[in-house]
This record gives sequence, structure tokens and C-alpha cells, in this order.
Amino acid sequence: MTAELLDRSLAWTRVVLAEVRPAQLARSTPCPSWRLGDLLVHLADGLDAFTEAAGGRVALTPAPRPLDPLGADLADAVRERASALLGAWAAQPPPGGRVGVGDGVLPGSSLVVIAALELTVHACDVARAIGQPTAPPEPLAADLLAVAQAVIDPADRGVRFAAVRPVPPGASYADRLLAWTGRACPEMTGPGGSVHREPRTGRARRS
Repeated sequence: MTAELLDRSLAWTRVVLAEVRPAQLARSTPCPSWRLGDLLVHLADGLDAFTEAAGGRVALTPAPRPLDPLGADLADAVRERASALLGAWAAQPPPGGRVGVGDGVLPGSSLVVIAALELTVHACDVARAIGQPTAPPEPLAADLLAVAQAVIDPADRGVRFAAVRPVPPGASYADRLLAWTGRACPEMTGPGGSVHREPRTGRARRS
């Protein structure tokens, strides 16, 4: 399910990104310290890291990139990286199926599903920032909820993710996915957000 899950995640992420306009890049997002442009730069860096992982190793410190958080072509740049990611994993899976990350090693399949989770959840953040009333398809959200429940453990709460948020009875898989990653569901009130690490730097930031 790994590559197929990433494919579905990227397809939906590209749909959301297609609605982003340059005039919206200064808008606030569910990540309190980030404007939309900052979130898109973060997405671009994450896509670069996951694409790099197809070669078998990810650098913890990314190379500097000339991406302007208010640049008119920022959403296009993120969409291009999204297209490159799936192609890299299809054409060049990591040697031995494992990826070096800093001093550790992870199965490539784990990174693929984590990439799908991160991209989809942040695409939800983008959709909310631009006022787009859309949610990931329920089959995708259901599969990613299972991933999130497997990879986010109690030690991550307050460090990489905020506490699980409440959901109303009969909540959709999409709302349950957002809640599990520490984001308030659209129907609920109160502060939302999650905490996660800056890409490849190890620094924590609330989003």
C-alpha cells in the first residue's frame, strides 16, 4: 500500500495547491507561527527531503534554497516537487529498501507512508488557510488515520504533535485524522494546531 498511498496523497495535495493564489500567501494558517507562504516553503523542504530519501540517505541539514515565502511561483514550485517525489521513489527505490537518516536507518516503506501523512495533513492546513471547503477522500483519510495512530506515540505529544483533539460523534475519517494530529476539527471551537519538527533540523515548532 505504500507507494499507492503516497500516490493518492500527492494527487489530493496537488488539487489543493492548484487553488492557491499569490495574493493569499500572507494569510494565517492553522500553524500559529506560519503564514501560508511559510507553510508552503516547509512543504517544499519536506518534499525535497522525501525525494532525497529515495537515494538511500537524507541530510539532516538541507541545502539553502532560493524559495521566497511570498513568491508568486511558490505554489507551482511545491507542485513540481510533489510530482518529482513519486517519480523518484518509482524509478529509484532506496538501496536495500532502507534509508539513512542522521545516525539512524529507517525502512523506506516507513518514510513513504510518513510522507503521505505529512503531505495530506499540511494540505488540509493549506485548504483551511485559503478557505477551500475540501477534505481528503474518506478512503485516503482512513488509511492515513491508521498510519498516524501507528507512528505518533505519547512521547510525541507536546514535542512533535499537540494533544489529540476532541471530535463530535460520527466524525468523518478526515476530521478524526486532523484530531489525531492535534488539529481542531472545523466543526469544533478553540485553539488547534500541532507541534512538529522543522524539516531535517531537529528543531521543534508548533504548527
